[in-house]
Amino acid sequence: MAAHVIGDDAEALAVAGSLAEEFRAGACARDAERRLPRAELDRLSASGLLAVTVPAEHGGADVSAETLAEVFRLLAAADASLAQIPQSHFAYVNVIRRQGTGEQQKFFFAELLSGARLGNAQSEAGTKHVQDIRTRLERRPDGAYDLTGVKHYSTGALFAHWIPVLARTADETLHVAYVPRDAPGLAVVDDWDGLGQRTTASGTVRLEGVRVPADRVLPHHLTFEGPQLHGAVAQLLHAAIDAGIAGAALTEAARFVRTESRPWFESGVDSAAEDPLLIQRFGELSLQVRAAKALLGDAARAVDTARADLSDDTAAEASVAVAAAKVLAAQAAVEVSAALFEVAGTRSAADSLNLHRFWRDARTHTLHDPVRWKIQHIGRYVLNRTRPPRHGLL
Repeated sequence: MAAHVIGDDAEALAVAGSLAEEFRAGACARDAERRLPRAELDRLSASGLLAVTVPAEHGGADVSAETLAEVFRLLAAADASLAQIPQSHFAYVNVIRRQGTGEQQKFFFAELLSGARLGNAQSEAGTKHVQDIRTRLERRPDGAYDLTGVKHYSTGALFAHWIPVLARTADETLHVAYVPRDAPGLAVVDDWDGLGQRTTASGTVRLEGVRVPADRVLPHHLTFEGPQLHGAVAQLLHAAIDAGIAGAALTEAARFVRTESRPWFESGVDSAAEDPLLIQRFGELSLQVRAAKALLGDAARAVDTARADLSDDTAAEASVAVAAAKVLAAQAAVEVSAALFEVAGTRSAADSLNLHRFWRDARTHTLHDPVRWKIQHIGRYVLNRTRPPRHGLL
């Protein structure tokens, strides 16, 4: 496997912009036919974008959070499913950066620079709550581990070269086991049937006595014992996906109204694009999209500031900024994608046009974790200076 190595932030943005244009062309058909984007992901790997957060001392570009967020926004505006697939990839690259030994970092960063993709086997169904992880890592006499459990919503696992698996050891602490996609005892089931993000293949991962060498296991619980940006970076990328969906929905709505919609007979104008009520509505929707993009940039810069001088205070500021961006981006994605039909009219509801994919993607992706709790943490911080909790979702 070989991949281009991106040199800096500017190149990362240029490559992302070029790939987004390429991916946009087939996004509608891939969604309608649920055609999984295997070729597109190979293009993503070969481009070098999946290695842009590899530290400079290991040969990577180590791009800023602001650049990474913009990469995801660009990709999501083209294809929200495709953008969702590598979100966990970057979250688990961060685990390697923070908790990997020198040898582990050397190995995995080389894998990433060659184009390797990390998947996701994190969430479980039927447990008490999202952090009730029951997958087990049991020590073997030879020092390796046996890994057993069932994971759901495993976005990216079907396409991955390595699948990071969140599991507990005998002392109940959280670890991440990095398992090859073809490991004996590991099965990925393509049973995702979500109404949106249809081509993420966010299905089931089954693990039955999978042998994992000790040097492929990282102590993730240590991530949360001090100030950290793990949750902020992960949530920043979710916010970028929502902002991308909102922008794409607005662009498509404007195109449709200019080229397809008929004016309402009472408007007295010759084209729908001249209708003053539609002009007003597009102005309102544009404000939502612009605000979402602005808060995304503000949050990314807060993450970069904290990264340069990490403390409890800077980490808290970054988490709150990201929470604010995520709330607004989620609202914009759902509202703008729904308003597409309001402004475009009856013709836009034709199933053959598949314009509902923007709303389906927005509605599905924004269910990832509830923004109502983010608003709670923002309010507590502003009113009482209560720092957000270190649980990885802020």
